[in-house]
Amino acid sequence: MGKFKELLAEKGKLRHFIRGFESLAKWVVISVTLGSVIGTIAAGFLYAIGFVTEFRLSHSFMVLFLPLGGCLIVFLYQVFKKSDDTGTSQVLQSIREGNKIKIYLAPLILISTVITHAFGGSVGREGAALQFGGSIGNFLGEKLRVSKDTVKIITMAGMAGAFASLFGTPLGAAIFAIEVSMIGIMHYSALVPCILTAYFSHYITILWGMQKVHVPHPVTVVPSMYSHNAYFAILLGVVSAMAGICFILVMKYTHKLYHKFFKNAYVRVIAGGVLVAFLASLLHTQDYIGLGENVIRSAFEEPAVWYAFLLKMIFTALTLEAGFKGGEIVPTLFIGATLGSMIASLINMPIGLCAACGMIGMFVAVTNTPIASLVLALEMFGHEGIPYFAVVIAVSYLISGYFSLYNAQQITFSKYTLSDHIRKNKE
Repeated sequence: MGKFKELLAEKGKLRHFIRGFESLAKWVVISVTLGSVIGTIAAGFLYAIGFVTEFRLSHSFMVLFLPLGGCLIVFLYQVFKKSDDTGTSQVLQSIREGNKIKIYLAPLILISTVITHAFGGSVGREGAALQFGGSIGNFLGEKLRVSKDTVKIITMAGMAGAFASLFGTPLGAAIFAIEVSMIGIMHYSALVPCILTAYFSHYITILWGMQKVHVPHPVTVVPSMYSHNAYFAILLGVVSAMAGICFILVMKYTHKLYHKFFKNAYVRVIAGGVLVAFLASLLHTQDYIGLGENVIRSAFEEPAVWYAFLLKMIFTALTLEAGFKGGEIVPTLFIGATLGSMIASLINMPIGLCAACGMIGMFVAVTNTPIASLVLALEMFGHEGIPYFAVVIAVSYLISGYFSLYNAQQITFSKYTLSDHIRKNKE
């Protein structure tokens, strides 16, 4: 009898072994198809963002027309009856609950993000990445008439592909997609499709000539952490978490103030556009509008001014909460880089290392994705600073509590104890 049970168990394992090959074949086909579409769209989107950004930088008066661009965005969303659009949170909710995402969200968010960048709104591009990637993945899953769980996985794969194509960090994008929707859980069943789609999408974007394979900000000067420097790593983690919480609260209360004083969406976006344009003109700089990648690069080479991270918080909140479209992650990286760069001179640490720690510490504080953050650190900064990155990520993740940029992000397991299961969601 024992031998018979053992034989049945072995046959069961063999069936799962064969099922693994069948699943792999299915995901290769889906990933190649999804990656081809997303990589091509991402290449066009990157070209459009680059074109309008270059034009705006050489024609600084463009920011004066930001209110007009905002009105166009509001009009587009009202035409498609998406006035209550919740952005990335809608995609995360779809992954968790299986809700359908309308395919027209993809062109809508892409066009609106390009408009925002053309006139100088302080936004990133990952909001568009996660939304258009998720909507295309969701659409493909629905068309294939597969199970709801499989549609969720394809939606995650779409997010991973778009994130990878726009940021050039395929592995981090894949891990982010399977980690971001629920704090404390990683959807390992989505690992293969997310990784395959991320790398294939990134490759397609490279073939179109709109992305490169490189370490964006290599960090090579790294002192030993087995000394008093360990305390500085902890300090950077704490400061990053506090800055992340501050950024989220600034966004939250800016949203409340806008909706309190400007009930009409057109009036609200005009008011936001006027405020951003006025502040940019007052400061006589374009450093705090658009992506601000030039400021991020310089933060790795020389100390940033002490108020740079504060101004970026204000410009981003005024832009996004008024109704303009884009993402919060590039502004988050800007804030982290300038904050870390400024702190470097105070604690006598390498500026590049501190800027990188600030970026990755801020990222985990606002997204609650520690594993993705560590992988992104590897892809963005190289492996030399990993001991510092790991400590900063762990500390920032703990100190930031349950704050998040994404309202639909679900807290499944506590950050503080093994036994506290989804208690936060019930409160």
